[in-house]
Amino acid sequence: MSGPRNARGPSKLGRASSLRERRGDHDRLAELIRSAGSVVALTGAGVSVPSGIPDFRSPGTGLWENVDPMEVAHISVWRRDPERFWGFYGHRFATLEGKEPNGAHRALAALGIPVITQNIDGLHGKAGSRDVIEIHGSIATASCLVDGRRYPLAEVRSRLAGADDGVPRCDCGEPLKPDVTLFGELLDEAAMTRASALASGADLMLCVGSSLEVYPAAGLPELTLQSGGRIAVITMSSTPFDRHAVVRLDGDVEEELSALLAAL
Repeated sequence: MSGPRNARGPSKLGRASSLRERRGDHDRLAELIRSAGSVVALTGAGVSVPSGIPDFRSPGTGLWENVDPMEVAHISVWRRDPERFWGFYGHRFATLEGKEPNGAHRALAALGIPVITQNIDGLHGKAGSRDVIEIHGSIATASCLVDGRRYPLAEVRSRLAGADDGVPRCDCGEPLKPDVTLFGELLDEAAMTRASALASGADLMLCVGSSLEVYPAAGLPELTLQSGGRIAVITMSSTPFDRHAVVRLDGDVEEELSALLAAL
């Protein structure tokens, strides 16, 4: 008789045990946050997926699924062939247009902690987080690398839509570059300095929606651990830091962070 029951899936007892275990993880993480002198969050693409923004490598939906990033999002492509570069980034802008923060963004804002993000979508700030370090930059502006003029996103979109060659240009005629870190570029030094200081000084780092595989951002949890702090990993995919995490939550980021807030 045990065979047919197992064939139908987990028993009610098993599901109840799993739910209790997950509640225990949320309670434990809540207690770690309450007892920590300093808490910081590190977020990746997974935190914005519930807002309708695709991540980079998920099969079938990832941004790089059918595109070689080195052929469209490298600084050398922007310099050599700005029309090809903006053909890709114009689509990227359209993907991000009108997107709103989700429950995960709002939960992190409610925690009132600094947020270090690999995302360029600006949704943490829109959700109400007041201390956001955008280590990969932001699509909020684009700049001319010749005369230094900076243009807001709405103006860049307008210039892109009206460009005969598909390239938004500065008033001086030079192509604009979005103020994000492209492949082949170094991360903003000031942002990384601040992020490193926060990571080194954190008693607890919440790693949310990130694969923790892309450096130098993936080096930030290492700084926390090396300084004697702890990390909690909240993401659906496995990461190289799972075995170091004091709490590991692998459900939907909105649900996990909402449950964490309830436990607090």
